[in-house]
Amino acid sequence: MPKPTIAISHLGCDKNRVDTEHMLGLLAQAGYGIDNDEAQADYVIVNTCSFIQSAREESVRTLVELAEADKKIVITGCMAQHFQEQLLDEIPEAVAVVGTGDYQHIVEVIAKAEAGERVKLITPYPTYIADETIPRYRTTPEPIAYLRIAEGCDYRCAFCIIPHLRGDQRSRPIESIVAEAEQLASQGVQEISLVSQITTNYGRDLYGKPHLAELLRALGQVDIPWIRMHYAYPTGLTPNVLEAMQETPNILPYLDLPLQHSHPEILRAMNRPWQANVNDRVIEHLKVALPQATMRTTFIVGFPGETEAHFEHLCQFVQHHEFDHLGVFTFSAEEGTAAFDLPTQVLPEVMEQRRHELMVLQQPISYAHNQAQLGTITDVLIEQENPETGELIGRSTRFAADVDGVVYVKGAARLGTIVPVEITAADTYDLFGRVVTP
Repeated sequence: MPKPTIAISHLGCDKNRVDTEHMLGLLAQAGYGIDNDEAQADYVIVNTCSFIQSAREESVRTLVELAEADKKIVITGCMAQHFQEQLLDEIPEAVAVVGTGDYQHIVEVIAKAEAGERVKLITPYPTYIADETIPRYRTTPEPIAYLRIAEGCDYRCAFCIIPHLRGDQRSRPIESIVAEAEQLASQGVQEISLVSQITTNYGRDLYGKPHLAELLRALGQVDIPWIRMHYAYPTGLTPNVLEAMQETPNILPYLDLPLQHSHPEILRAMNRPWQANVNDRVIEHLKVALPQATMRTTFIVGFPGETEAHFEHLCQFVQHHEFDHLGVFTFSAEEGTAAFDLPTQVLPEVMEQRRHELMVLQQPISYAHNQAQLGTITDVLIEQENPETGELIGRSTRFAADVDGVVYVKGAARLGTIVPVEITAADTYDLFGRVVTP
């Protein structure tokens, strides 16, 4: 009797995507059919996100739509970890809930569901992290892949529920990460994005102190043209790490700095006191140490107690530092976090207005950075082709997948290759150019 077919609805972050790919890999290895069409699949695994309210709402919408279609649903990921009992009670179509530390058992979960059992598999405090021996069924475009170097977080930021959902930091050994990078290289991957909750803390739990510099140098020996770091706390970009970035050719000069705010009072309230009073100094130092670096950051507006003066400080900070890319989120009160019931909550309409103002403030900065690329020749990784126009779509080293802009390219190039492109036009978010032929 053939095994049932499985589809996965993936929601959430890059780390969640890696979990999705491991579940698909394990199911495919066990002989289950993988179907991209949820309507045709026997089971739909919904890998949920529960980081903020809007992410939960998206997860709930997806679950309700599938339930209304009478699909057999397996709920995995952060929302399963967060609301396990409620989900089973409120969604009778759910045949299983699987926590963030238990996705490696997905084959057994499906087998139990097939036998008629309703499964709840939730390790209260997750400790698992997959390594290079666990199969992956990649869902990203062929030339790019995410490589998780650690899971969980030791920090307790007042707004963040991730440690409750994912556990404390647990890093993979350097040898394990390099082995997986070599596997990806053998599959033709051209760009790897290193992901974890705090990349600059990599290895502290294993080696007694952060070992990011050592990891970067080891990855420099792997035949991958581009390696990009995400979630690098600026205080963790030590001289040793910066030196490794400068001396390792395939480590891109791209800094993703999750600053969250600029004002020391708000940072202390966020339980990020180590960041207060160092932002300006550290960022100016980074600009000197890596003058060609692209800088992206994210901020939270509307944290409880944020005044107009605090917000104005943030606006001035953005104007002064002129980040290449910037994302802004409104504060989301998460039950189980220290900020959930803080006094002086900011009104939702004020939060949204501040988010809009900060994004508008950033637009001419991003536009100027893109305009500065006019006339330059830059390497672009070609990822897509418009079948109607033949126009190619790719990214330069300045643009990370999914969060930054793209480069629209005219000319001939094979998908999955890195080609020189002359930049001929630019707008606020994207670049336009043509392939440079020899």
